[in-house]
Amino acid sequence: MSVTPSLTARSTIADRFVPRSLAADAALIVGGAVLTALLAQVSIPMWPVWITGQTLAVLLVGATLGAVRGAISMGLYLVAGLIGVPVFTNWGSGFDTVTTPQFGYIIGFIASAALMGFFAQRGWDRSPLKAVAAFVLADAIIYPFGLAFLLLTLSRLGANPDFATVLRLGLVPFFVGDGIKIVIAAAALPLAWRLRR
Repeated sequence: MSVTPSLTARSTIADRFVPRSLAADAALIVGGAVLTALLAQVSIPMWPVWITGQTLAVLLVGATLGAVRGAISMGLYLVAGLIGVPVFTNWGSGFDTVTTPQFGYIIGFIASAALMGFFAQRGWDRSPLKAVAAFVLADAIIYPFGLAFLLLTLSRLGANPDFATVLRLGLVPFFVGDGIKIVIAAAALPLAWRLRR
């Protein structure tokens, strides 16, 4: 009985370029967090939540590293920001970011990278249509975290927002940008697989 098909189905694009080792995994995890930090600085200021390039990084990190390494990378990104490394949007950091409307989305990045990695390990990132579906689902999982935290933050500020207002402020403005990021990611990953064959 051969285990090769199973291992191949569980591999990610990173595994095709970088042989697996503890050192390689650590470097890829740190690299994913750094990429997310850099794309966090590509931003459009809005209230209460800025539009940034973070989501593109999260989707690509999950797809290239897989579920476990992707989630760890986003966890590292979150912890680094909390302890003072300037990795959040506008080079922000520190425990006071927990009280900002954006923080829920950052928590959602961990779930998003894990889900995208789960799909990638099952080959969804190798064809454009499946990649789009995977990226849409992985992107969507960020919003329950972000919207819940946004509701709590606005309520704490005395705004008493209703659900429609939270959706208008925390979801609707991101449709176009997320669509563009999903198209970029869904085009890049199948192409990378074809180039590596």
